[in-house]
Amino acid sequence: MASVWAITLLGPARQRRSHNDDDHHTSKEEDIDLGPEPCIFTSTIPAWNCRNLERLASKTVSPLVFAHVRASTEGALADSNCHPFSRGALMWMHNGGIGGWKLGVKRRLVSDVGDRWFEAVGGSTDSEWAFALFLDSLERLGVDADDEVRQRDGFGHVVLRKAMLRAIERINGFIAALPAETREQGDVRCLLNFAVTDGKSVVCTRYVSSRTDEAASLFFSSGTSWKMQPSSETGKGAGKTQLGTGEYKMERRDRGADIVLVASEPLTFERDNWVTVPTNSVLTIHNQTVLIHPILDQYYNHTPSFLRSRGFAIAQGQTAEDRKAAITRENSAAALDGTAKEVAVA
Repeated sequence: MASVWAITLLGPARQRRSHNDDDHHTSKEEDIDLGPEPCIFTSTIPAWNCRNLERLASKTVSPLVFAHVRASTEGALADSNCHPFSRGALMWMHNGGIGGWKLGVKRRLVSDVGDRWFEAVGGSTDSEWAFALFLDSLERLGVDADDEVRQRDGFGHVVLRKAMLRAIERINGFIAALPAETREQGDVRCLLNFAVTDGKSVVCTRYVSSRTDEAASLFFSSGTSWKMQPSSETGKGAGKTQLGTGEYKMERRDRGADIVLVASEPLTFERDNWVTVPTNSVLTIHNQTVLIHPILDQYYNHTPSFLRSRGFAIAQGQTAEDRKAAITRENSAAALDGTAKEVAVA
């Protein structure tokens, strides 16, 4: 199991540092510019067993946090393959997989990115190569990912979204370019739940390259505060409350969205607090405002009542729904249209 934890600070991060003047016995403070780059911690130790992660997390405050815990799939189990990947202020994560990766898609993708992005890849995962493709797509839009002004002030959520959609379009193109006999040798469907940030905006996708399958699960929740809930003690001293149960709750005191959480599965038991991001959509967070746009390509289904199959996502371990419940739902849906349908799961 590879685990990763990362933070990125919004805008020019500054820290106060004290100086003692020995001659005059006075104390001075000055600003330290930490730059726009995110502070990233990665580890191949499971998150629940990583003492360094616990120590760092308990002493770290940031307006924007990316966290990624995953099982190792493509590539070796190594720090260089742990998410998120970064380039200056840009930070990238991926949940899912690129279909047909070993059938020729990797070769086409690697050959299609510019030398600058090719040479920047340090690991061996399809996710990091997808990030290289995103950076190359930015460049093809006329935006330099290394531009110092944009690195500090932000690229803009519209630009990030366009580059993200362009990267997905190019991945689909690589798969379509495979010979028919090659595509028949394996599964070429993609699960592309991408997330990218420049420290100012966040853009996420929930996407599958199929008109009939559902994508890997993705949810978001927003509110005015995210707090650990007190628990009542039992036995001696009953009636008192204490923190430390590890259970959090999104609280809403008004219609504002001071906090926005995006996760592959709900992080609390209050499921009503979590909104499901529709399959083949892009979610944008900017100035605490959440926007959702459909990805209108060849895999978008224009029929609102169409029920996509969760079998593929379940088989890949990429859905929050209980497997047994999902199979029951699939078989019930099949019975409604009079067809015999069985969902196979791994």
